[in-house]
Amino acid sequence: MSPSRRVRVLIVDDSALVRKVLSVGMAKDPGIEVVGMASDPYQARDLLVDLRPDVITLDVEMPRMDGVSFLKKFMPVMPTPVVMISSLTQKGKTITMEALEAGAVDVIAKPEVGVADGMPLMLTDICERVKAAAAVDVSRYLRHHDDVGRVESAPTSLAETTDRIIAIGASTGGVEALRRILPAFPADCPGIVIVQHMPYGFTSSFAERLDSVCRMRVHEAKHGDRVMSGAILIAPGGNQHMTVVRSGGEYRVAMTDGEPVNYSRPAVDVLFNSVAVAAGRNATAAILTGMGKDGALGLLAIRTAGGQTFAQDEASSIVFGMPYAAVEVGGVGMSAPLEKIPALLVQAATRH
Repeated sequence: MSPSRRVRVLIVDDSALVRKVLSVGMAKDPGIEVVGMASDPYQARDLLVDLRPDVITLDVEMPRMDGVSFLKKFMPVMPTPVVMISSLTQKGKTITMEALEAGAVDVIAKPEVGVADGMPLMLTDICERVKAAAAVDVSRYLRHHDDVGRVESAPTSLAETTDRIIAIGASTGGVEALRRILPAFPADCPGIVIVQHMPYGFTSSFAERLDSVCRMRVHEAKHGDRVMSGAILIAPGGNQHMTVVRSGGEYRVAMTDGEPVNYSRPAVDVLFNSVAVAAGRNATAAILTGMGKDGALGLLAIRTAGGQTFAQDEASSIVFGMPYAAVEVGGVGMSAPLEKIPALLVQAATRH
């Protein structure tokens, strides 16, 4: 899409109030044109065919058909970048996780109370994320699903490696990437810490979904949790950064306040920089698909400290922004397809 052309947006939400707030707010952005609005997926389907928007903002919980069911129907036929507008209900969180796994490129949480007052305050952020979504190649995402290879299983018999740690960072496309690779890690793998860019309220559901399919235990991290073999800790979304600190002979995570870094909180750079300090050459890290440059300098810090570093390659990335930035600054020891990342991380983390 030409940088000078406005992003054409279709708004799909069963609430007339939300449709009005979004349309009025986005219409004020000179880079966005609201080309249509729909109150349900059936109306949206017709508008999608007629209008061919650049981006769809899609409500999660709607009557007759929920957002993820609609997404799964149109993406294989008419792939279009989708920003989910999600409620924080348990049902809303579950559907949102399914939508991100199915190809949605971003999720924005609705205000818990007072849509009329709360949502207008979010419009600047919403507009920026809608414009960013327009740059995501979702046809590439579909090819990624069609042509992707089988994830290579990591070694399943490991030596004791209590001083080793694996760190992973991801953003756009990372929910699906992590869902694919984390089940490949063996139950006795060194502890894994992860920052996946997500809003507040969704990482707990994400961790629960991963825990149901992984051999390792998966939890949303809490301040003071120990990083230990067989456990994966996901940084809580939205409010704080996550760091790793060494305490005697063990690692623990700490939640710290602070301004967003690279527009993100938690930030991959904050996690990776702390891992470089705490673990040094005993650290292994990977940067996966994502927009922007978060994690690039942190990955370089780990490599400089003697750790092994990897990046998802361009062909398998939904968005090659974060991996590309890490390659450019010299932070990447090796780039590889997504399906090879688990085996590479485990081999590097357990090599003596």
